[in-house]
Amino acid sequence: MESTPMQNDTVGDPKLSIKIAIDRGGTFTDCLGIVQGREQDILVKILSQDPANYADAPREGIRRILELATGKSFSRSEPIDTSQFQELSIRMGTTVATNALLERKGERVALLITEGFAESLKIGLQSRPKLFDLNIVKPDVLYETVVEVSERVTPEGYQQSPTYDDDMLQIERAAERDPDLVRGLNGQIIRVLKKIDTVKVKADLEKLYTDGFRSICVCLVHSYTFLEHELEIQKIASEIGFTQITLSCLTLPMIKMINRGMSATADTYLTPVVQQYIKGFQSGFKDGLKSSNTRCEFMQSDGGLVDVRKFSGLRAVLSGPAGGVVGYARTSFHPEENVPVIGFDMGGTSTDVSRFDGSFEHTFENSTAGISIMAPQLDINTVAAGGGSILHWRHGLFAVGPDSAGAHPGPACYRKGGPLAISDANAFTGRLIPDYFPKIFGKRENEPLDVEITRQKFTELAKQISAETGQTKTPEEVAMGFIEVANETMAKPIRALTEARGFDTSSHHLACFGGAGGQHACAIATSLSIRRVIVHRYSLVLSAYGMALADTVHEAQRPASGAFKSTESVQPIIDELKAEVTKELLTDGVTKDRITHEVYLNLRYQGTDNSIMVLEPAGGDYLAEFTRQHFREYSFTFPDKQVLLEDIRVRGIGQSLDAVNESPYEELRSVKTSDVAAGAEDRKSAVYFTQSGWVDTPVYCLETLTPGSIIHGPAIIIDKTQTIVVEPRVKATILSCHVILDLQSSQARELSETKIDPISLSIFGHRFMSIAEQMGRTFQKTAVSTNIKERLDFSCAMFSPEGRLVANAPHVPVHLGSMEYAVRFQNQHYRSTLKPGDVLCSNHPVAGGVHLPDITVMTPVWDEAGENIIFWVASRGHHSDVGGISPGSMPSNSRFLYEEGAAAVSYKLVSNGKFNEEETRNFLYDEPSQYEGCSGSRTYNDNVSDLRAAIAANRKGAQLIDVLIKEFGLPVVHAYMNAITDNAETAVKAFLRKVARTANNGRLSFEDYLDDGSVIKLEIRIDAETGLADFDFTGTSQEAFNCLNTPKAITHSAVIYSLRCLINVDIPLNQGCLAPINVIIPEGTILNPSRYAAVCAGNSITSQRVTDVILGAFKAMAASQGCVNVFAFGMGGKDASGKDVPGFGYIETIAGGHGAGPSWHGTSGVHVNMTNTRCADPEVYESRYPVILRQWTLRKGSGGRGKFNGGEGCVRDVEFRIPLSVSMLSERRVMRPYGVDGGEPGGRGVNLYVKKEADGRERIINIGGKMELKVSPGERVIINTPGGGGWGVASGGEVNGTGAIKSNGTGVAPMSTFEPRGSVHNWTMTAEGV
Repeated sequence: MESTPMQNDTVGDPKLSIKIAIDRGGTFTDCLGIVQGREQDILVKILSQDPANYADAPREGIRRILELATGKSFSRSEPIDTSQFQELSIRMGTTVATNALLERKGERVALLITEGFAESLKIGLQSRPKLFDLNIVKPDVLYETVVEVSERVTPEGYQQSPTYDDDMLQIERAAERDPDLVRGLNGQIIRVLKKIDTVKVKADLEKLYTDGFRSICVCLVHSYTFLEHELEIQKIASEIGFTQITLSCLTLPMIKMINRGMSATADTYLTPVVQQYIKGFQSGFKDGLKSSNTRCEFMQSDGGLVDVRKFSGLRAVLSGPAGGVVGYARTSFHPEENVPVIGFDMGGTSTDVSRFDGSFEHTFENSTAGISIMAPQLDINTVAAGGGSILHWRHGLFAVGPDSAGAHPGPACYRKGGPLAISDANAFTGRLIPDYFPKIFGKRENEPLDVEITRQKFTELAKQISAETGQTKTPEEVAMGFIEVANETMAKPIRALTEARGFDTSSHHLACFGGAGGQHACAIATSLSIRRVIVHRYSLVLSAYGMALADTVHEAQRPASGAFKSTESVQPIIDELKAEVTKELLTDGVTKDRITHEVYLNLRYQGTDNSIMVLEPAGGDYLAEFTRQHFREYSFTFPDKQVLLEDIRVRGIGQSLDAVNESPYEELRSVKTSDVAAGAEDRKSAVYFTQSGWVDTPVYCLETLTPGSIIHGPAIIIDKTQTIVVEPRVKATILSCHVILDLQSSQARELSETKIDPISLSIFGHRFMSIAEQMGRTFQKTAVSTNIKERLDFSCAMFSPEGRLVANAPHVPVHLGSMEYAVRFQNQHYRSTLKPGDVLCSNHPVAGGVHLPDITVMTPVWDEAGENIIFWVASRGHHSDVGGISPGSMPSNSRFLYEEGAAAVSYKLVSNGKFNEEETRNFLYDEPSQYEGCSGSRTYNDNVSDLRAAIAANRKGAQLIDVLIKEFGLPVVHAYMNAITDNAETAVKAFLRKVARTANNGRLSFEDYLDDGSVIKLEIRIDAETGLADFDFTGTSQEAFNCLNTPKAITHSAVIYSLRCLINVDIPLNQGCLAPINVIIPEGTILNPSRYAAVCAGNSITSQRVTDVILGAFKAMAASQGCVNVFAFGMGGKDASGKDVPGFGYIETIAGGHGAGPSWHGTSGVHVNMTNTRCADPEVYESRYPVILRQWTLRKGSGGRGKFNGGEGCVRDVEFRIPLSVSMLSERRVMRPYGVDGGEPGGRGVNLYVKKEADGRERIINIGGKMELKVSPGERVIINTPGGGGWGVASGGEVNGTGAIKSNGTGVAPMSTFEPRGSVHNWTMTAEGV
């Protein structure tokens, strides 16, 4: 696509000044030429890869623009002569770095890391990316080999100390006389435990150089503040001749070694690729773009431009999408109007959504292609719904994506035999008109879109749906159904981006751009109650246009530490950073009068992980601004806690001369409007709308419409770059640079309560789950404890009037289904005593609880009259302490329930709207402290705050249910509630019938033993006709006199989780999953113990073994580690005299080996099955607690050998710096994880205690699977976690590992095209990582 060449003769004209902006995407490259003094801009859109015609798409785009601008010919075979232009400015966004990361085609990299941490980047945060995948696939690291560096430093002092301020004063005095104590870059005192062995480093580097490596990345523990050891390595490597040396301390001087190491490795891996591309790009110009009249800049992920000489791989990952955000920000938002804007960029594979309210929103910890990128990026959230997203009909539901038809074969209408996709639905319903679309389809790429094939395929699908549902569905209804489901899929992240952060979605404008956005914008806005959509004339190339409007940016950052009191204390550092960025901008040619600065302080409350990057407020009061933002984000503040400063960041901005505000605000106020003249349409075309069916709809060509023209929907507006569907009851206003779509309030959709529509059922499934997810967001925002706010160890759900599960956001697998038994218990026993305004609380195992720290808060939702319960909502959170015999309430030596803390069958947490303070105090503190050796809750204030947060989450759920009822009516909502449950039941029955036909007449069995000899025994009996099944645990051992007993609700959760994994497609997670299952668990067994039994380990550890048994019965895979390796340490509580002693507690779970399957190697160092907890970063670990992490790596040889090998376990070696109480709670220290079909079992775990005796000698003691210790300074606990079992007989030659595909020497497989990203996705991953 090209615009018309300039008609005026340029001979004799003065030299032209031209600005060219380019967005090189995966499929197309968009180019925009702006010639100074001319009104008409030049648009060029070409394929990003067309080797038969040109070598490089951006250079080709520039060549064509220059030809159109000058009327002269520029040969493809000759470098472009830039001397004939007064000024040539090139601004570009590129996917070169992104593609290299996705396809794993970067530079060969060697990593140098502190000894003991060789595999720590491979373990990462130890959580798996997809909760329900039996075949766990973790993207591998980017380095090819790793070298351990003999050196070690650690911070002196720890932040969780009850006497932190006094400790710091003593450390400052000690630093004056101890040469091993030095001051770090952030002011923190660092202890040098071992100086760097430079002789060994030099030998290792010389070997790497001999082996052909030229790029190295260095990441040493605590180098963000102690730079010296990394700088010494840099000096040695430079002398040897390495060409790419990336130091994590310079690339990203921020705490968190894992993310910093991944980011620095990514920079090492990508920068040579980016530089190679730039070198090739520059070679296409005679001056190499180095003359004084030329300027070349690249867009960075943070939305700022940078000189081509400074463009690095790390900041290039979101180069293209960032341009789109800048584009809509500059063309849709006006500071005087001050209405925030949501960006909606719908492309072929996915949709990007973002938000702008006058300043760009950045995220600082992101994941791209499985690699953590710890650098500022615009908060762009990507969802798998684009024009190429494939349409699925499965288990009675409509589903869109996440898989995409791509460009080849593309959607069915592309004439290459592709599947039905969203573009097909748009084409079939008339939203895409072939006559206005380029004829680039078919084998020869010269044919129009094929609407006929879409008609055939939708007709076939409609017949299938009609046959399966018993309802007659027309092809048009089916196509529109998929469009509506896609719209709901795209609306969900927008709600999360706004409402979940305290913003009203409906108070925004929607800025629509991208190839498919105009066809969906009205429907998306309607779904979100947004009243105005803004479409810019360059909406299809808005990313390129955004680059033309962007500013040049340079950033500098410095770590900090300690309490933040005032700006004056850090002003000298701020001034240094301002001078640094100003110098860089001046060298880029930015004049001083155009340079401004943004100063950010990264602040958090002491004892929390939720830091906020605070932009300097107008009055300069950072503390007040931090408090305000914290309250908006989390609904509370900590007036009594210190605010800690972690980083100082200065963003230098060289303002663009062209950065004028192009929003429609002023023109819309002044333009004279009138309805478009009759007959102004180009033609009429049939378009299908849900409410009115086929409508003969006018089609307008945008270039023929004058500013001020009003078009009333339905209509279609088309130009060379976009198709805009104006829905019925929508008014379009044409402006000089925009199309404004104004919507009326949405009309309620009428549905039958007796006839379930599968399209509406699919949408209701989204809405029900969205209620549970938004409850979770509210819980997280309003909670104060680390477990709930930061680790997200909680679940929220909605239930039927009888307490049956309707929707449970899949955050914690062990909560799936188990909360239902708590709600049903309360409903059955206490329903008659309840009134509006009551909220119930329970955690007892006999009342559907799992273990005592997991407290469930349940709220009945009443009808308008307050007479009938119409729904229940509930929130369950893991409280860090509820009393008992040890801190954390997870004692490895408990034998009775009371030793594990507070227990309540039921009480009214809120009665008639009033919080019950007295009874809550009695529940959490008074009652548990009555038992010998037991304390009440050690974190009572946090407990109460988190209970209030659960109440707020439930209130949010009730409000959202009320909205749903007002929209559809209670009978309809109840009808679809039952139908979505039936849908899950249908999916489970279909799976079980399939199993019964192929597996021993539907009879399966398995048994496995715990380390104490207890057996878990299961027989499954499936009726092949009905799909009903017994899961019979008869024969399981009696309850144990330890803490491994498991409340029966947990077994139900394990059944739901296992079935969801085995089915392996998205199904609703509700009571229907268990409806076909009769779970038989004899009373008095470890899976259904008495009310007196200790149960704290059943929730986390025995549940893993139950899952192993279920998967073993289905012969799905070999056993994984079968444990979570609960490791805790702390101090404080009651002393011998009964006095409360201040202290702290810390608890973590540790990953192990994943079992092999019939076609895969097990993954190493990952959490499996019923948990997915993230681990603390090593640097954060040592900064917060009095420990040294001596080793955190994989346990070589621990995976079971087989045709497919089991994954390896981990080694975690922890040294204690002060006297502490330590608890170890683990399994698989005796019984090894089983192999399948001749595969060897995984290695059993081993827990070692390195004890120091009085004579100075060390003893290494095997402490077994469960132990309570009192440790002294210098003593260590070494945890060796189990490996996974192997599958099949090893034929020789296999090695343990993931079986990754070798690609470009990196040992990794290419990633898929689509990858979700952004703050919404990061939150979801964190929520599932518990």
